[in-house]
Amino acid sequence: MKLRASATAVSLAILAATIALPAPARAQTYDPAYPVCLQVYQGIADFYFECHYRTMAQCMASASGRSAQCVVNPYYGGPKEGRSKRQRSRQY
Repeated sequence: MKLRASATAVSLAILAATIALPAPARAQTYDPAYPVCLQVYQGIADFYFECHYRTMAQCMASASGRSAQCVVNPYYGGPKEGRSKRQRSRQY
C-alpha cells in the first residue's frame, strides 16, 4: 500500500511539473510589413530570418559574402491601405 501511494505521488509530481513548465513561445518569424526576407544560416539546421527588405536586390546586397539567401515573404501583407490615391479628373 505504501509503495502504491509513493508511486502515485511521484506520478502526480511529474504531471504537475509537465503542466507548470510549458515550452517557450516562439516569436513571429516573418514581418508582414516587408516583401523580402533574408534567411541567415548559422549551422546545419540552425537559421533565422531578417525580414526588413523592400526589394530582392537590397536583400541580395546584404546576403553577399554571408551564408544566407533571400526569400519572398509568404506573409507579406501588401502595401498599406490608406495611402493617398489619385482621383480621376472629370472631363466635361
